[in-house]
Amino acid sequence: MIGQPMDATGFVALAARFPDRTVVTYDPRGLGRSTRKDGWVDHTPQTQADDVHAVIEALGAGPVEMFASSGGAVTALALVAKYPADVTTLVAHEPPLITLTPDGPAAVRARAGVREAYEKRGWGAGMAAFVVMTSWEGEFTDAYFEQPEADPAAFGMPAEDDGSRDDPLLSDRSWAVSSYRPDADALAAAPTRIVIAVGEESENVQTGRTSDATAELLGQQVTVFPSHHGGFLDGEFGYPGKPDEFAHRLREVLGGAS
Repeated sequence: MIGQPMDATGFVALAARFPDRTVVTYDPRGLGRSTRKDGWVDHTPQTQADDVHAVIEALGAGPVEMFASSGGAVTALALVAKYPADVTTLVAHEPPLITLTPDGPAAVRARAGVREAYEKRGWGAGMAAFVVMTSWEGEFTDAYFEQPEADPAAFGMPAEDDGSRDDPLLSDRSWAVSSYRPDADALAAAPTRIVIAVGEESENVQTGRTSDATAELLGQQVTVFPSHHGGFLDGEFGYPGKPDEFAHRLREVLGGAS
């Protein structure tokens, strides 16, 4: 189970619902408990894919079944393209590949607006802008860009600026993830069964639309899962999903007993 920029802590609830399986989670390079030593601060799918490949090799457990969420789903697509023998089934849940949508240039502009809010006013303002962007329904039209700046207090977020500008979600450090374009030919040639999953509540918001676009690129339809982008979470992060139902659906998709 892999995420990005979410680390292993985000999979505690889902992993607990698979006591009959060996579940491996990890903290991506430079996130969570991982201390980065390569001198870089950006996050790229290619580097993350090499890291996940190294983990699979070190475990001696491959090929594996993989559930990958958000930026982790992007990493997983890069992994399968480069190391096709590593994964038997990949469930890629809501990959945020914003340039694949019909309004890709507007989505890139919206992403830049989040970074601008973060750079100008700090974490609370950036996160408020991020919530507005990710909850916007449909394409990013003029109506989106004409909105007033999001108020952090309206989302229960601090207005104070702590001065940090290194958040992997709000800065430009992970733009290579959301700008990534999967190698459709390599993925088609891989023996891996690839499932593009989307939450039922995400149908018309950004990650739902990116999921549809990714599935279309790969010549398939999305597979619907319960809940939203974090549908496998309990309430520990403040926006609970439906982890029981999500785990049941994941078992179905993997072909295991429910």
